[in-house]
Amino acid sequence: MLKREDMLELTRRMTPARTSIDRIAGCYFDEDGYVDGSFNTGFLKLKTSEKEKNLGIAKTIPFSETNRQLIELDFPGETRESGDMMRLLDAIMESGLKNDAMLDTFYDIVGEQMPAGRPLAVVLFHGVYDIPRIGSDKAEQWESEEVYEYLICSIGPVMDDYEIGTPECGFLYPSFCDRSADIFHIALYEKEPGVSGEGLIQALGCDRES
Repeated sequence: MLKREDMLELTRRMTPARTSIDRIAGCYFDEDGYVDGSFNTGFLKLKTSEKEKNLGIAKTIPFSETNRQLIELDFPGETRESGDMMRLLDAIMESGLKNDAMLDTFYDIVGEQMPAGRPLAVVLFHGVYDIPRIGSDKAEQWESEEVYEYLICSIGPVMDDYEIGTPECGFLYPSFCDRSADIFHIALYEKEPGVSGEGLIQALGCDRES
C-alpha cells in the first residue's frame, strides 16, 4: 500500500531549485485521436516559468490523495513474462526519454485506449532522485541511501495554443514504497477514482483487481 509520507518526500523536491526531473517529452492527440505534434527536451533548459508550470503538472500525480486517487497496481504475470509494457517502460526510463522510437510506441499504445472527441496531451517526465540517508534523529544525512530513477506520466486535456490542462489520469513508475523503488508495481493516478484511469489501465496491461 502506498504511504503518504513517501509521496510527500518526492513532491517536496518538485520546485525549480530542487527538482530531480531532468527531461520532459510528450505528444498531442487531436479530437479524432491522431497525433498532432510532439516535443522532447531537457528540463533544465526550460525557462523558470515553464519549469514551474510543468512541475505543477508532474506534482499532481504523487501529491494526489493516496490510496484513493493514487492507487498501487501490479503487472499481471503474463505481462511480466511477455515483457510488453513493463519492459517498454523500463527501456524508456533507461534511455532517459531520449529514444523517440520507444516514445512513439508508448504514445500509440496509450492513444489507442484514450477516448476520442477532444484534444489530449500525454506528457512524460524522467527523474533521478538521490535518496538521502535518514539518521536516528529523522534528519537527512549527506550520504545517499539509494538512487531512485522514475517516470511520471500525465494525461490531460489540451486547451488553446497547446496549453496542457490539469491531469485527469497518469502514473508514477516504478512505485515508491518505504523510500525505495518498487519495480513490480506502478502507482496509478485518477482524478475521478475508479473512472478516469480506465483507458490507461487497459494500455498498461494492469488489472484494477490485482
